[in-house]
Amino acid sequence: MHRRGVGAGAIAKKKLAEAKYKERGNVLAEDQIAQMSKQLETFKTHLEEFASKHKQEIRKNSQFRVQFQEMCATIGVDPLASGKGFWSEMLGVGDFYYELGVQIIEVCLALKHRNGGLITLEELHHRVLKGRGKFAQDVSQDDLVRAIKKLKAMGNGFGMIPVGGSYLVQSVPAELNMDHTVVLQLAEKKGYVTVSEIRDSLKWERERTCHVLDHLLKEGLAWLDTQAAVEPQYWLPALFAELFLQDVTPEEASQMTP
Repeated sequence: MHRRGVGAGAIAKKKLAEAKYKERGNVLAEDQIAQMSKQLETFKTHLEEFASKHKQEIRKNSQFRVQFQEMCATIGVDPLASGKGFWSEMLGVGDFYYELGVQIIEVCLALKHRNGGLITLEELHHRVLKGRGKFAQDVSQDDLVRAIKKLKAMGNGFGMIPVGGSYLVQSVPAELNMDHTVVLQLAEKKGYVTVSEIRDSLKWERERTCHVLDHLLKEGLAWLDTQAAVEPQYWLPALFAELFLQDVTPEEASQMTP
């Protein structure tokens, strides 16, 4: 009985010690969180002071704007979160990206009859700059990506498909899965693909290959050239650079489409 009493006492002491350690650990954790919060608040204050001092450069210099937004991201601040609030009122960046989003939509709609709703980021950048004029605020491809992400969040069909080292911008709510994306990537260099090229490169069955290509044709994302020398070629107008050098009318575009 005496030995049991000692055992029970030891267990009670151990539980008491564990409770004290836990309590101490909670206190230390709370102190660390408080210190981190204070440091983040100080950094945010300095960031606001920096933004206030350099707001003209942030608005006019696209590269400087990228670096500034990277600094904001480190503390979870998103200057693009809304069109209201401290950041948008002081910098005007909220309005800038929403206005840029409208320009992106206008360019994509104007070219939809040619490319079916897919356009390279480079081509979109070129056309947005051309539409803004040489005296307008500079816009970088990073600015376009940020604006497109805002459009994507609105659920209106916008998205980005990685191709090579860049992106294809999708402006229509077409259902594109991984198979379609892989075929687009395969067509990047030449602007077109064939059934044989897809089967040889991806080791797909003919049925799977034709299913993907038929979907791209149906969505207007590909054009079929049945007069090619060896076998029919599926052209992706978004990747066909020469097409964008011509001012093709919708009527001309329809004549080019088999």
